[in-house]
Amino acid sequence: MKKMKTWKQRQNRSGYLFMLPWIIGFAVFTAFPFIATIALSFTNVNSTILGFEITWAGIENYITAFFKNVEFVPALGGYLKMVIPYTFVIVVVSFIIAYILEHIVKLKGFFRTIYFLPVIIMSGPVMAKLLDTKVSDMQLFAGQSYSDIFIIQMIASYSRKAAVLMTDIFEQLSTILWFTGIPIVLFINGLQKINPSLYEAAKIDSANSWQILWKITLPIIRPIALVITIFTIAQLGMYDINPVYSLIVTYMGNTSGGLGFAATYAWVYTLIVLLLMGAAFLIFKERKSKVKHY
Repeated sequence: MKKMKTWKQRQNRSGYLFMLPWIIGFAVFTAFPFIATIALSFTNVNSTILGFEITWAGIENYITAFFKNVEFVPALGGYLKMVIPYTFVIVVVSFIIAYILEHIVKLKGFFRTIYFLPVIIMSGPVMAKLLDTKVSDMQLFAGQSYSDIFIIQMIASYSRKAAVLMTDIFEQLSTILWFTGIPIVLFINGLQKINPSLYEAAKIDSANSWQILWKITLPIIRPIALVITIFTIAQLGMYDINPVYSLIVTYMGNTSGGLGFAATYAWVYTLIVLLLMGAAFLIFKERKSKVKHY
């Protein structure tokens, strides 16, 4: 037992040493700015010829954000309407593509490269240009709406909100697919680590492909799906498709007290993101089966 404990301690020590550069980078470049942003959210920051002039404002910025500013609350609503369906579509589509790529035999490496290619070229300027081009194309073909599709019309007859949501997803589908590269790779990595003997044992027990998928594959990759969901929520907030992000950038450029409001919006947005990640954790949390003892 002592040797086992010593081995575990060595493994933990190696793991922490491996994470040490990231921990140092997080403390210097993320933790400190994060704490500073919280402090700035309670102040007014004005740019003068002598530098930044910071005055205490209390909770006035938060009151303005939620009750006086006509942009922030609608931006939060727009973000939630965007991130929830987008994340769901990205996770589901990524798993389907990864599952197909893992089971094909010929040209497997070629197709994996194609699906991961958008991640390589999806730098900030490139993605911004693509989004600008997409907006221009949507304005050009504004008369051709997905709402004219027969299936969308059927959904609208039961729920107009669901039809509008489906229309928005179809209109942004090409943009959504750009975010599936890394999730596909992570899903493939998880699928490759599943012990093939589990599938063989299930087939011996007369389980079909659908039962194997739901009883073996999905439960095993549940932790990976959680990581992908959290990653997707964070990634979607980094582009102009997030209205809160655009609002924060706008106020950061305002030298007349804008930094205080930008810090307030960023802090509230961070809380919303953390709540979404917490909800994802609860959804993908492994449920312990209740065993009755007699």
